[in-house]
Amino acid sequence: MEAEFSRRKLLDRDEMRRLTTRSDLMGAAQMASHLGTIVIAGYLHWLAMGTWWVLGTGFVLGVLINFLYAAQHELSHATVFRTRKLNTLFGRLIGFVMIFPRDFDQVMHFAHHQYTQNWERDGELVREPYTLGTYLLWFFGLTYWRNRILGVIRRARGVIVEPFIKVNEEAKIIRESRLHLAGYGIIALISIYFQSWFAVTFWLLPMILTKPVHQLQNTIEHLGLSHEDDILENTRSTRTNALMRWLCWQMPYHTAHHTFPAVPFWKLKELNDRIEAQAGTLHRMGWIEFQIEVIRKLSQKDESQYPMDEVWIVPVSGGRVARIPAE
Repeated sequence: MEAEFSRRKLLDRDEMRRLTTRSDLMGAAQMASHLGTIVIAGYLHWLAMGTWWVLGTGFVLGVLINFLYAAQHELSHATVFRTRKLNTLFGRLIGFVMIFPRDFDQVMHFAHHQYTQNWERDGELVREPYTLGTYLLWFFGLTYWRNRILGVIRRARGVIVEPFIKVNEEAKIIRESRLHLAGYGIIALISIYFQSWFAVTFWLLPMILTKPVHQLQNTIEHLGLSHEDDILENTRSTRTNALMRWLCWQMPYHTAHHTFPAVPFWKLKELNDRIEAQAGTLHRMGWIEFQIEVIRKLSQKDESQYPMDEVWIVPVSGGRVARIPAE
């Protein structure tokens, strides 16, 4: 990732080595707490069947499942576990649950880090500029799930259209998509054979219906920021509480993550504090505050009509970004 400021001015070699050290123990603790909470929520959901409580338990279960993408994201960076094979194993398992194959996500996400906010090259920005209507369709999950599911099917057919996928990466992504479809097919056949709605009740339906909650974090990280090659200008952190930071695997410290992607999630607060001590206040907004501003701005004009090299969604109270001196 290239940027207009010097990251080397933030950390010396020893600090970098310390901050980028992985830990199987810390990764296992976070993974166990997230998966364990899903199991508890699933059990409560089962107990709530036949009562109105099922709406609440289903909501909690779905939110917990959706935010497994935060785990998948960190696993793609290989920062959850010190043991690399564990990152791969859990990344593939969670990618299957999320209907978001690991290899595809990893290729797309690495392009996002390398070319953040570059319309032609950012793997997570390959879309048309938002209108209010297209934004709301994405936010509530209609176009999100359509693209996610049809994309797996298309790539399983061998059709690759994503510009960020290199020719030498196509075979593994096609194979991965086919394995995913085969797995989903097996689950469907087992469900039909046993006349079971378990997969729908405890996985698909909660996950699909609660996608908007995950979109609160998913959409806040870059939308409405500059498309310049400057991390402090094109990436936004989130104002939230400790519970939400746990749920998001510390991704609300998103500017810190983009500055040094190799730093494990559990060290991002320390890194964030170090950045702000030297660079000043970073772009940061709350989830609801951000959504209100997005809807207000897109109600006025489409995303394409806002300047590409300026920040156009800011907190109502304002804000600033102090730059780290260039080398």
